[in-house]
Amino acid sequence: MGAWKKDLANANQGASMKMRIEKDSLGEMEVPADAYYGVHTCRSIANFDVAGEPLPVELNHAMAKLKWACALANNELQLLPDEKKDAIVNACKRVVNGEVDDQFPVDVFQAGSGTSSNMNTNEVIANLACEELGGKKGDRSLIHPNDDVNKGQSTNNVFPSAIKVAAFELSDLMLASLEELIGHLRAKEAEFAHVRKSGRTHLQDAVPITLGQKFGAMARALEKDVQRVRDSQSRISELGIGGNAIGTGLNTKKEFRKTIIKHLNAAFGTGYRVAENGIEITQFLTDLGHHSAMLRLTAGDLLKIGNDLRLLASGPNTGLREIVLPPVEPGSSIMPGKINPSICEAANMACMQVIGNDAAVAASVAAGQLELNTHMPVIGSNIIKSLRILQRCCRMLGEKCIAGITANREVCETNFLISAGLATVLNPYLGYDKVSDLVKESLKTKKTLKQLVIEKDIMPEEELEALLSKSTGPTL
Repeated sequence: MGAWKKDLANANQGASMKMRIEKDSLGEMEVPADAYYGVHTCRSIANFDVAGEPLPVELNHAMAKLKWACALANNELQLLPDEKKDAIVNACKRVVNGEVDDQFPVDVFQAGSGTSSNMNTNEVIANLACEELGGKKGDRSLIHPNDDVNKGQSTNNVFPSAIKVAAFELSDLMLASLEELIGHLRAKEAEFAHVRKSGRTHLQDAVPITLGQKFGAMARALEKDVQRVRDSQSRISELGIGGNAIGTGLNTKKEFRKTIIKHLNAAFGTGYRVAENGIEITQFLTDLGHHSAMLRLTAGDLLKIGNDLRLLASGPNTGLREIVLPPVEPGSSIMPGKINPSICEAANMACMQVIGNDAAVAASVAAGQLELNTHMPVIGSNIIKSLRILQRCCRMLGEKCIAGITANREVCETNFLISAGLATVLNPYLGYDKVSDLVKESLKTKKTLKQLVIEKDIMPEEELEALLSKSTGPTL
């Protein structure tokens, strides 16, 4: 049980905890005296306890950034006095800096628009601002959570805009880790450029490849993932903030949305833009669904890479053992000396979680009705969690696995020579039928195709070796 839940439980049981009384449209309620949140948050704490965990704090930080920009916009439009604007902005700075992260206890599974978390943020900012102006927590006469902090806003545009802001910023961090991983793969591509090995399709021998080409292909796949995520970032930079309840901008000035975005970009150095259609962007969260899907595709490529590495390292005596992964821990509690591909397995599980997160996002994106999508907290929570996971997963996989991989060059060369896939290299010179006979004889006699070609004087050894050296293509 979180500290805040224990405090509330103690209060409800009559424990000697200092409380204050706050009132809303439903009546009076006790609030812990030292809490920056207020009555709305306390009702949410009492109502929602399904996930057993609060929203990712990045969403609260993003909401504070939006309210920071809104305060500046309202002030510029002469709707908020300088004194209130300054107090609200300073309070938002404290939230963004993580000084009051423990004041955001609302459960993930709450009202579908995220009203509980928006009001939680409004109350925290209002009380921080109130104290700066010399007041006490809960005194709404100085700074009102709805009339001042939430001025010109609705949860329906604040919350999805906050998801986008948080996802945009975390995507930059995730992509930095992904690009570091790509760097490790490119280094191995160069290191193993001349290590010949057998390719495999359907888990059977296929035409030759170099180990370097294998790692280069992995790197290129992830480079395309980087581009896909960056393209998706451009979509989530379109914000509906200022659209109010259904995106029409009711009760706001025409310039409000544009002014919010101006201040948001000035304060945080980003490239957000006003939604082209405020009504569409309130109802349809497809841009967020698309971003989540790009994270899923990235996870899919990482999962494939992890599985390939596990196969290539399988053994050490009875598997492919073409590469050696760096050992990170003993692999068995019963088999002495066993080393498992633990980093790859951890990365695989992380990727599976991201794929599962996206399934929840996809369902939630499709589940809105009429003028609002009412499944936003689960969308935001899962996207933020996926970004956190991928950021750490890429760093772990790069630093603790890829960077330390070594090639088992002898095994790779042996597999290159004994592979039935070499037959394809001989096709243009000997013909399909003759090569088929050589493959059958190779399997029967356990001799390599190279040995048979030389023994039968089908081709001079020098000519054959020159042919084999070109078998992995022009990038060798």
